[in-house]
Amino acid sequence: MNSIEFHLNGKATTYECGATVREMVSAHLGKEIGSDGRALDGSALGVAIAVDGTVIPRSGWAEHELSNGARVELVTAAQGG
Repeated sequence: MNSIEFHLNGKATTYECGATVREMVSAHLGKEIGSDGRALDGSALGVAIAVDGTVIPRSGWAEHELSNGARVELVTAAQGG
């Protein structure tokens, strides 16, 4: 198995080569995510993703492959005041 290592919120993380942002978010949240970047169960995800400082829109999660050494930030929306 070939793998890549990248940093997710500053922590070294390993995935299979060819893994996409969608697969990473799905594994991180424990939810199945469709090709449009929405949870298949209809629930809100409340997250945004940036790879190497560039925000990846949900519509691009399924096509955006993670690369070795990438810096990925997964930001969760918080409510409060």
